[in-house]
Amino acid sequence: MSYNLSAVDGEAFYDTDKHEYNLQENTMKLILLGAPGAGKGTVAKLLTAIDGSVQISTGDILRGAVQAGTELGKEAEGYMKRGDLVPDSLIMGIMEKRLQEPDCAKGFLLDGFPRTIPQAEALTELLAKLDITLDKAVDIDVPKDIILDRLCTRRTCENSDCQSIYNVKSNPPKQEGICDKCGSKVVQREDETEEAISHRLATYNEKTAPLIGFYEKEGLLLSVKAVSSDAVIDAVKKELSL
Repeated sequence: MSYNLSAVDGEAFYDTDKHEYNLQENTMKLILLGAPGAGKGTVAKLLTAIDGSVQISTGDILRGAVQAGTELGKEAEGYMKRGDLVPDSLIMGIMEKRLQEPDCAKGFLLDGFPRTIPQAEALTELLAKLDITLDKAVDIDVPKDIILDRLCTRRTCENSDCQSIYNVKSNPPKQEGICDKCGSKVVQREDETEEAISHRLATYNEKTAPLIGFYEKEGLLLSVKAVSSDAVIDAVKKELSL
């Protein structure tokens, strides 16, 4: 008799055919969709706190591969240093390895990936290859005026080791322009001016918004019209019976 109690969180049960204990799987495997400023990162952090699943973004896996010095990481670093986009084929190779890391056994949330239809198609093939079943693609639908207000009033600590986020309306630093945590300057990022944000939203609508239709056809779309992270969390928990 063997005991396997470490694979995933959940209820242990005894498998009489295999003569071993396993764990009842109850993990989230989600894609988070939504325009810049929709709150994907905040929602991902709140969801991962529920069951220990991991938040994965393209930037994270690329930086991780580069830091680990893997062959794929070295190849990606060459593109990044030149300021070129990393090819989808290379991103998918790194994603394949990331999804097989032990922490993904507890579930994962893909934050801001895929970004295009070709990436979505490649991801569908990859998940099938790895025998991973996606639960839902969650679209966080926030009105444009609220997104503009959120991002135009957002300020970020310029210290790369801190990067605390503030909002001049709802969550300003105690001392104007100074980070509460590390004392560095708090600034408006160049990509968070109204002009830059409008451009980012236009790019999203052109390239990424079509993913909503893609996952709707796949029967995997959960669209949530909400301006609060709590409302999105509640909708996901209800959909997945968590």
